[in-house]
Amino acid sequence: MDGVLIDSEPLHKRAKERAFGEAGIVLSDAVYDSYKGRPDATMLPEILRPRGWSEEKIEQFSQRKRQFYEEIKHELRPIPGSVDFVTWAANRYKLALATSSTRRNREATFKILEIGDHFGVVVDASGHTRPKPDPEVFLVAMQLLGVEAGDCWIIEDSVNGVQAAKAAGPVTAGITTTFDRKTLRAAGADLVFDSFDELKSLLTS
Repeated sequence: MDGVLIDSEPLHKRAKERAFGEAGIVLSDAVYDSYKGRPDATMLPEILRPRGWSEEKIEQFSQRKRQFYEEIKHELRPIPGSVDFVTWAANRYKLALATSSTRRNREATFKILEIGDHFGVVVDASGHTRPKPDPEVFLVAMQLLGVEAGDCWIIEDSVNGVQAAKAAGPVTAGITTTFDRKTLRAAGADLVFDSFDELKSLLTS
């Protein structure tokens, strides 16, 4: 969802940077990149526990980050072509949304994009426990959709997402909204595309 359907990654990073900044913590872009496609519930403890933070303090930090995100989420915009592509694909394929995002953020995205009805199955953070690059979220989605890995394509924008998709077994298509072609290919993407028009051409050729 994030980085594939909606351009939320930059907003999440800004909210995290502001929260970390309040705590006197500065992280490199490489650190943020390494957590793209993974939930805050994974990132924040891994960053803060080694600094001696208690679980209570980490939860307070998480709430602060969410507060900052809520202040800027009105800036959310769909990835160009994503809404048209989902509408087109829904008439031709079984669609599932498999995301590490929280149910709250997923519902907010559906409200903005108005495409929730196109997905036969939706799996968000409430429906799985092991974050990407573990393939669990995709395995759950395939099981609920009633399809085998050989019948599926997974679209991903992040290194962690591509690795999870490949581990799940389907053809993995990387979109260059978050990482470039070389990075997505190196992560294991079977094919890489720059726009949803390009993907549609690949599917209809």
